[in-house]
Amino acid sequence: MGLLDYSATELSAKIKNKEIGVREATQAVLNQIEEKDREYNCYITVDSENVLKDADEIQKLIDDGSLNSPLAGVPVAIKDNICVKNMSTTCGSKILKNFIPTYNAQAAENLIKAGAVIIGKTNMDEFGMGSTTESSYFGPTRNPANINHVAGGSSGGSAAAVAAKECYFALGSDTGGSIRQPAGYCGVVGLKPSYQTVSRYGLVAYASSLEQIGPIAKDVTDCANILDVIASYDPKDSTSLKREYGFADALINDVKGMKIGIPREYLVNGIDSHVKKSILKAADLLKEKGAIVEECSLKLSEYAIPAYYTIASAEASSNLERFDGIKYGYRADNFDGLHDMYKKTRSDGFGTEVKRRITLGSFVLSSGFYDAYYLKAMKVRALIKREFDKCFEKFDLILGPVAPTTAPILGESLENPMKMYLSDIYTVSANLAGLCGISVPCGKDSAGLPVGLQMIGDCYKEKNILRAAYTYEQAVKERQGV
Repeated sequence: MGLLDYSATELSAKIKNKEIGVREATQAVLNQIEEKDREYNCYITVDSENVLKDADEIQKLIDDGSLNSPLAGVPVAIKDNICVKNMSTTCGSKILKNFIPTYNAQAAENLIKAGAVIIGKTNMDEFGMGSTTESSYFGPTRNPANINHVAGGSSGGSAAAVAAKECYFALGSDTGGSIRQPAGYCGVVGLKPSYQTVSRYGLVAYASSLEQIGPIAKDVTDCANILDVIASYDPKDSTSLKREYGFADALINDVKGMKIGIPREYLVNGIDSHVKKSILKAADLLKEKGAIVEECSLKLSEYAIPAYYTIASAEASSNLERFDGIKYGYRADNFDGLHDMYKKTRSDGFGTEVKRRITLGSFVLSSGFYDAYYLKAMKVRALIKREFDKCFEKFDLILGPVAPTTAPILGESLENPMKMYLSDIYTVSANLAGLCGISVPCGKDSAGLPVGLQMIGDCYKEKNILRAAYTYEQAVKERQGV
């Protein structure tokens, strides 16, 4: 096993045992970025100037016993909408290309305190608006499994960086599947925590009632350990919740008696045959391990996409109002007065997809259309939550695909935005209902592209999905003789 093949947890253990140095691991990642990232475009910013100094400081703290977390000494990448002090945070947008925060997001601060080495900031769809990382001002990220295909989005840079061994784990944010879907496309593990679990302080807001920061990693064990570090109550975030953690305690190779539901609506129209076959094969493997797997129904799933895009766009139109050329980032040249400066700055600073969603959000919130669209979407959101509540009265978790297909070819989604929106059909419901979800690799299609298996748990039931995902992961390894 090469140095870059270790999981984050394995690497940290070897660093503590003095088998590997923090600088050695960090330099290996920097070398991999230098060699591979021109091809994949995972990063927007790499802090090569300071990262080795940070590695040396962390090594001293590990050596004197001050740092003993399961992530101590491990190089990490951060999605570029999560603030890191004195490091460029662009959100993949021209309008913020020169913005450098003066503080850390709470999730980043928790990683720093745990001794993780922040390598840099990863590429993303502009302001998180997209499912392919093609709307980034800094160019698309390519899928390491096949560079002619997208990496997914909006956390495509983070997922691709993990898959390409350009970091040991990464943070992403999930507004409608933006952690789980790219993780599924790239063949890594992505976890969306329940809403309120990880502080959103320092996360540049897209849709405040939907998004959560979460980990993307090589395996389920890493995701559990990372979540234990980044999850915390934060008085700076009004939505933050005091709750129990200890997610690594759920890493038990046993699902006997666990009840798992597969919504029949998830396996009908529009799903690729290879994806469906892989999901059902994974369900059979969990059955063999003792789980009770049954069909269930989520009748309102077809309304999740219109409800999600109505609500998310409405919140985006409000949240992005602050980017006007006065307070942050880019300002247009050659304007005539204040209003002309606003117009030219926003027209030139925002990309096509962001403008589309701001326009849609402003429309559904406008007088005369609020009740017809936004209010109706909020009612549908409540009904979707109620349907999940009924399912979780009977089942411990819901199982299904991450996306209807494997990663599309680069450029296809830009030609057909509606097709891109529909690729989120299996993921947005968890955000609308505030649920937790995890994506784990479960096979490949005929072209060798990864297929993602999604497990959705009830609010604050991360331990259920971690236990099931860990058991599935171990069962796959047993079959492969690993």
